[in-house]
Amino acid sequence: MRAASWRVALRIARRDALRAKGRSLLVLTMIALPVLGVTGVDVVYRSTDLTTAQRLDRELGTAGVLLEMDVPGAKVTQAPFAADGRTVATPPSDGGGTAEQQRSRSIEPAVLAGQLLPAGSELVPVPDDRSMLASSKAGLLQSKVAGIDLADPVWRGRLDLVSGRAPAGDHELAATQAFLDRSGLKTGDTTTVRGLGDRPFTLTGVAEYPGDLKDVALIGSPQAIAAAMAAVPPAADGTDPVRPTAHSWLVKLPAGAAVDWTAVQELNKYGFTASSRSVVLNPPPRSQVPYYSQTVRYGSTGDYLDRSTQVVLATVVGMALLEIVLLAGPAFAVGARRSRRQLGLLAAAGGDRSQVRAVVLGGGVVLGLAGAVSGAVLAVLLVALGRDRLELMAGARFGSFALRPLDLLGVMAVGLGTGLLAAVVPAVQAARQDVVDSITGRGTVRPPSRLLLAAGLAMLAGGAALALLGAVRGGGSRSLPVLGGSVLAELGMVACVPTAVGLFGRLGRFLPLAPRLALRDTVRHRGRTAPAVAAVMAAVAGSVAVGIYTASSNAEMRQAYVPSAPDRAVTLTLLGGPRDPAGIAVQRTAVEQSIAALGPRADVRALRYATCGKQNDCGHVEALLPKDLRCPADDAIAEGRPATEVDQLFSDARCRSGSGAIGFRYGSAVSGDARLLQNFFGQDRASAEQAVATGKAVVFSSALLRDGKATVRITQPYGDQGHAPFQDVQVDAVLMPMAHPTAFMYLPPAQVTALGLDTADAGSVWLPAAAPGDVAVQRATAAVTQVAGSGWNLYVERGYRPHNDVLAIGLALFAGLVALGAAGIATGLAAADSQRDLATLAAVGATAGIRRRLSGFQCGVIAAMGTVLGMVCGAVPAVALRRMQGQLGGVLGPAHTVIEVPWAQLAVTLVALPLLATLFAALLTRSRITLVRRAG
Repeated sequence: MRAASWRVALRIARRDALRAKGRSLLVLTMIALPVLGVTGVDVVYRSTDLTTAQRLDRELGTAGVLLEMDVPGAKVTQAPFAADGRTVATPPSDGGGTAEQQRSRSIEPAVLAGQLLPAGSELVPVPDDRSMLASSKAGLLQSKVAGIDLADPVWRGRLDLVSGRAPAGDHELAATQAFLDRSGLKTGDTTTVRGLGDRPFTLTGVAEYPGDLKDVALIGSPQAIAAAMAAVPPAADGTDPVRPTAHSWLVKLPAGAAVDWTAVQELNKYGFTASSRSVVLNPPPRSQVPYYSQTVRYGSTGDYLDRSTQVVLATVVGMALLEIVLLAGPAFAVGARRSRRQLGLLAAAGGDRSQVRAVVLGGGVVLGLAGAVSGAVLAVLLVALGRDRLELMAGARFGSFALRPLDLLGVMAVGLGTGLLAAVVPAVQAARQDVVDSITGRGTVRPPSRLLLAAGLAMLAGGAALALLGAVRGGGSRSLPVLGGSVLAELGMVACVPTAVGLFGRLGRFLPLAPRLALRDTVRHRGRTAPAVAAVMAAVAGSVAVGIYTASSNAEMRQAYVPSAPDRAVTLTLLGGPRDPAGIAVQRTAVEQSIAALGPRADVRALRYATCGKQNDCGHVEALLPKDLRCPADDAIAEGRPATEVDQLFSDARCRSGSGAIGFRYGSAVSGDARLLQNFFGQDRASAEQAVATGKAVVFSSALLRDGKATVRITQPYGDQGHAPFQDVQVDAVLMPMAHPTAFMYLPPAQVTALGLDTADAGSVWLPAAAPGDVAVQRATAAVTQVAGSGWNLYVERGYRPHNDVLAIGLALFAGLVALGAAGIATGLAAADSQRDLATLAAVGATAGIRRRLSGFQCGVIAAMGTVLGMVCGAVPAVALRRMQGQLGGVLGPAHTVIEVPWAQLAVTLVALPLLATLFAALLTRSRITLVRRAG
């Protein structure tokens, strides 16, 4: 076709678009929505994907080197950027080892580092995290306190002052925004910090950790924090307050100096881990990095996880691009049908089929280009305007507002190309239509093709199988089968849409007049309905896929979460040695007066040996697995065997799972009354009272019980022989299974006495009807601190809290936006295409109410069909991605894929989307309709 003919076709398409501004706007929006979604996700992903230089700024600030030492004398093997991986070989316990290891144990780490670094280097200590109680408007708030000079530019990028001024005086602090939000304070207010004296500190500014915006922290000058800690007298029990320490340093290098890879390896010999800016930006060849050669046999966990993320992104983007075709197709089909008379006149005037096709395709080019450009521009503006909100939701700042021109041009080009492809079928249909039928407005209704249905079912089944099986058996690269199978399944569903529309039509006999007319109209005009239903289906499928994927990820993390108490339980844990019972009672009263509706209290008794030894050592009591199940190295350690023998025993397979007792708030075995079994172990009252009455121990895992017996190890106080004598005792026990035990065993008071044991007050547990809020906890913390000082912990078990990173949030938001927008626009186009039917109803005397209801139900029927089909179609990529991630996660351990369907969210989508479409279409339908001319 000649260029002149294309110019004429584009001119006609442009004039037709301007003449039908409403329809053109709908078509443009239909194309722009998916482009907006893909562009928005790309901008968010690129902005959160930190470059190497940005990662260095988050870790090093403006320093040349980040130096760390955990174990003096250890030998370190590391990646060029230590954050990418390291191994630490523990030094010999007998004081031997290499000359470097012996020297590193004999010299202060900061002094040693100064000797190994270039002359003139300055070491700025990075203080260890220190949790303290700071006063808030409601009470006391747990907060991290650090001594950092915010005026020193070396911290810029790692810790930034965002407003106000840096603290300069001895009683000035800067606070993070998270601290201000939770405490109810603002800059200029004062706060007191327990452990830093009684004098209040003035908040002078707001600081933030760009990589952790949710960090609750207070920052003061190093000299002020050190002086305040030094002025705090020893506690009443004789213990000294913990003084500030540092195990890592930011190194300011002299001008022109650098720490190369050879210097980093030399530092490794002395137990230092070094991340040098010059090395990270110009890394050595992998062959010169021992860490890579030593860890290659285990596989690269990071590579697997990164590959998984890339597959997720590739699949989502691929589905979104397919969605462009499905969304734009009905738009151009409607436009071609609205222009049937114009195209018929063109053919009657001598235009050939290629010229008719060019006119329709020209509309695809004009509106596709406008939609692609406007969608990309709008996406960039939305991300720019919502940047602060997205960063706060994710808890981290963007590395930069990254706009990749090639990415944006690629998305726009694909949007234009797929929009043009979407106009191909309407163009071919318009070129083939009979001239007389086009001019008179007649058309024939054809039944759906059985061949198309068979092909669609085969594609649906084959695509689902390819995606699901390819996620597991796809070898090293699973993105192609997952993406290809998901696309194939969705295309198969699209091919089945005309037949599915006919099946929906059978429901019309059970419906009232208006919805029955609407349903029959959609079935009668399948050529118009099927593309619109496919558009809604594609949008809903994307939203469902994101919903199932996110819900499954959260369910997996929820299953892995180990609570330390029943949900909503409030626990007061007493730390340290024995205390005055009267003082403990005052603490409990303070909690109960500060938090309303706590409910009955259960007191926890910790088990100990009857006679205390030296330094108030009363031994301890613990619940054990049977001997054939527990790690033999644990027994060897208790028996005081040589370290070499213990190391050999750790190779036993039973030692790989660990004891499982880590995280128990009161130890593996506790005692108390029946209320403790209710509050702390979640048992019902009748079972708890019966268990206490039997006088038997209660175990909460079947692995601990053998033939009605459980094992208790009673460890005596340390003696002169260097290890504590112990005795393993078999006790009668019953089983009360718990999914996540808060302790291994409960011993009733009668059995404690029978074993000759003693107990000590360990704390209390309340189980309120609802978990107390943050303000109530701060108020209780302040009340207990006022009467008891330190040596206790107040905790509310709130269970697992779902969290999503900014990418998942962005995907969910954009998918929901596209789903809702596509449903409204696609059904709006269908309603616009049925204006002749509405005009006919008006001509025969139908009231405005009937016309409104018919228009609304037309939109609702299309939305309902698309929503139901989209529910089915969206499950395929979500399940495939979850299974693939389960296989990739198998590198670290047994693969366990959790599939969670968010039924409530799907139910809302299934009901709300058709209702909203019906409501809006009915409201937007004009009561008075201008009669259109019927050509005949």
